[in-house]
Amino acid sequence: GAASNKSTSSAMSGSHQDLSVIQPIVKDCKEADLSLYNEFRLWKDEPTMDRTCPFLDKIYQEDIFPCLTFSKSELASAVLEAVENNTLSIEPVGLQPIRFVKASAVECGGPKKCALTGQSKSCKHRIKLGDSSNYYYISPFCRYRITSVCNFFTYIRYIQQGLVKQQDVDQMFWEVMQLRKEMSLAKLGYFKEEL
Repeated sequence: GAASNKSTSSAMSGSHQDLSVIQPIVKDCKEADLSLYNEFRLWKDEPTMDRTCPFLDKIYQEDIFPCLTFSKSELASAVLEAVENNTLSIEPVGLQPIRFVKASAVECGGPKKCALTGQSKSCKHRIKLGDSSNYYYISPFCRYRITSVCNFFTYIRYIQQGLVKQQDVDQMFWEVMQLRKEMSLAKLGYFKEEL
């Protein structure tokens, strides 16, 4: 009894080094969802930007719509349309001289109010939709959500246009999954802010 008691007490009073020895080793693993992988392969054989195809429909439902859902729903719909049409531009707020800020900027948020959420936030970027002359000020959180969706669309456009040639189907699939992961993190509120 004394020996087991002694070993228990020595293990409990051991150094931090002893604890690291008993910590489990964890590694990142990935395994493809076969139905999603097959949908991707079918899409890649005849790539389309039609959101009703099974591959894109799933991504719209699970990632794109949730990522671009904001309290200002009319503007959010216009943002999605601009992203789909590749006509959305984002720029840092500090680029334009203050004298050129239009009076309509108040309606479109402003440096202290996000146009997509209506919340008082420091807005370091603004977006422009298509040919409109209006700029909409957005918070870093909204910017990251929008850019994560834009990054996804850019990559699948590259595939559709035949510009992704040096990757095999598996590599393309995992790149799409990485872009989906970024959208998922963004919609949950995780984002990277430029300092």
